[in-house]
Amino acid sequence: MSTFYDEPVHLVRGQGVHLWDADGRQYLDCYNNVPHVGHCHPRVVEAICQQAGTLNTHTRYLHEGILDYVEALVATFDAPFDTALMCCTGSEANDVALRMAQALTGKTGVIATDHTYHGNTTAVHQLSQTNPPPGGYWDSVRFVPAPDSYRPLGGEPGMAHAQAFAAKVQEQIDALEAAGHGFSSLILCPFFANEGFPDLPHGWLDPVQAVVKKAGGVIIADEVQPGFGRVGTHFWGHQKIGLRPDIVTMGKPMANGHPVAAVVAPAATMQAFRERFRYFNTFGGNPVSAAAALATLRVVQEEGLQENARVVGDYARDGLRELATRHECIGDVRGSGLFFGAEMVLDRGTKEPATAFTKRVANAMRQQGILLNFLGIHYNVLKIRPPLPFSKANADQLIGTLDRVLAETPLA
Repeated sequence: MSTFYDEPVHLVRGQGVHLWDADGRQYLDCYNNVPHVGHCHPRVVEAICQQAGTLNTHTRYLHEGILDYVEALVATFDAPFDTALMCCTGSEANDVALRMAQALTGKTGVIATDHTYHGNTTAVHQLSQTNPPPGGYWDSVRFVPAPDSYRPLGGEPGMAHAQAFAAKVQEQIDALEAAGHGFSSLILCPFFANEGFPDLPHGWLDPVQAVVKKAGGVIIADEVQPGFGRVGTHFWGHQKIGLRPDIVTMGKPMANGHPVAAVVAPAATMQAFRERFRYFNTFGGNPVSAAAALATLRVVQEEGLQENARVVGDYARDGLRELATRHECIGDVRGSGLFFGAEMVLDRGTKEPATAFTKRVANAMRQQGILLNFLGIHYNVLKIRPPLPFSKANADQLIGTLDRVLAETPLA
């Protein structure tokens, strides 16, 4: 299994936005979205311990915990989303979503971007061009160029970029129909996180929505990374960009580190899936998982963490923009809430990606006690995605350390 950094970190303890390694060294966690409400949040720990000491079994039995959680979860959605299927990982959730789309359309063709990641089951692995599956790709899977606001498809940003992206989706719909697979679904992260979280305006996906609907297809929004208030302005990434998906999947941050995931859909969609597929998940939605997930959701809502993400995220991005006035390697600053970063370039005029430099910066930050990473189409975008209690003081530490590291790290 791959690990982060040239010198991997051996972690032994976490609390809030901090981690400690086996040597007792403290790190500021600017990366982990799994401990969504902070490492070892006491309310989540208590909920897990209390329920584990009372009852935990599989989901063939009735239990109020899963009902309480699903009711609270779907209340964060717009109509017509009113039901959820619980599972354990985002990979499972996306696998189920693909089958839901097949149940709705009777077709098998799937479209994804060419720089995404949606999980590691046999079916979902097919959607990743960054990690090609052994034996090659199924003919029923097609790809479109990942959105890039810094270097937009067609050369023009904004809605011209959106129309160009929609045209590429239409091309692949036509190809799937011609090949006899038919078009079932377009799956995407509405924040395009792995693609480098391009700066896309509200309504940017409207042309794609129209193309997919005209073709009778289904849109699956993978909210594993942007969901649960992380983007600050909205609770869900699809709400921020104005997308109206048919199916929504989620995972990583749902229960603050406990393995919980879900698929949320309208009741009619869930019924169509149940009629076409027999599905059971031993651990999905078990009492302990439901308790952990509900506690996490309540902490987000009751401790104002979505608003904190908005305020602190704006503050931190302002800090990055100030750094850009003094460090020519920062070509672009973007993001939303507590999911933000900077694209590193060798030359602002040519926008040549500084891929090797970005990796050196991430490793140097680790040596300075700041954990972050990088991603994007060219792997040159610093990825900053801390737990939601991240404060302005934490942001100051991040920006100050990055300032020193950029000054000390050779560009070439």
